[in-house]
Amino acid sequence: MKRHINTLYITSPDAYIHKEGMTFVVEIDKEKVLQAPVQTIENIVCFGFKSVTPALMAFCAENNIGVSYLTTHGKFLARVYGEQRGNVLLRKKQYSVSDSEEAALVIARNVVAAKIANSRNILQRHLRNHGETGGCDIRGAVHSLARTLNLVEQAHGLDALRGFEGDAASTYFSCFNALITAQKEDFTFRGRSRRPPLDNVNALLSFVYMLLVNDIRSALETTGLDPQVGFLHRLRPGRPSLALDIMEELRAYIADRVVLNLINLQQVRKEDFEIRETGEIRIADKARKEVLVAYQKRKDEIIEHPFLGDKTTIGLIPHIQAMLLARNLRGDLKEYPPFYTR
Repeated sequence: MKRHINTLYITSPDAYIHKEGMTFVVEIDKEKVLQAPVQTIENIVCFGFKSVTPALMAFCAENNIGVSYLTTHGKFLARVYGEQRGNVLLRKKQYSVSDSEEAALVIARNVVAAKIANSRNILQRHLRNHGETGGCDIRGAVHSLARTLNLVEQAHGLDALRGFEGDAASTYFSCFNALITAQKEDFTFRGRSRRPPLDNVNALLSFVYMLLVNDIRSALETTGLDPQVGFLHRLRPGRPSLALDIMEELRAYIADRVVLNLINLQQVRKEDFEIRETGEIRIADKARKEVLVAYQKRKDEIIEHPFLGDKTTIGLIPHIQAMLLARNLRGDLKEYPPFYTR
């Protein structure tokens, strides 16, 4: 089992990162602010341009440590990695399944079913803790998601499956505002707005989803799978379709709960957001660090994996799901077992 290791997020515009012995060192204004053993870091994520030494870049490439570059506001730009050591036969099988609607549907159906079930669990959890709140018929939404779940099992094509997935997402997000129990005037959710996010809640969701998909992309590459070739999401140049597939089953359990906790525990506030001339809402630099800390803490939590029955950290779930998908494609598992919360 893969040991849980961390992602190093570099957010300061003045940061300089280099290797010192077998440690990564981050300096700001020539002052050392962090030193971490290289074996504890799996990915380095840089927000904005950061000075990374050629020696460090070569070391990361040789040791399969990804270096990702994002804009200062979190938009993915590029990822640098070394020689790909993935099994060519595994990727060949992945491409073959992706090209077959019938074969892709089997995996995609499991992914969508897990997404709907996990979204439903979020609503049920709120009902247990708070009851009906926020003027939304949460119980009705729970029943609606259960009906859609039954339809997913009968879907005979990817387009139909995508339609059910879209209906379920609309039902779930129609009650998302009711899940916000604090700072409701400053964090009002009226629906998903992605490009650009038009309110504080959407800004948080988009940012944390970006963090999650980056972790999943890294897990897939480590396993030898191609993040660009998925089964549910259509292929598009530059789009990590398989990473987006796996994110569907994880977004409610990992990302949405991080966002709701940040708001409801008042770890972020109205003043932590900036509005651009275009109407886009962005997370301010200081608050972005708070979000990263909350996301990393969520990844450190220990759970029992529902399929394997082993104790693991939440941060390892993308790696476990990538491994299970690879085993399914190789024929070691009859079906791909998606991640279901209990």
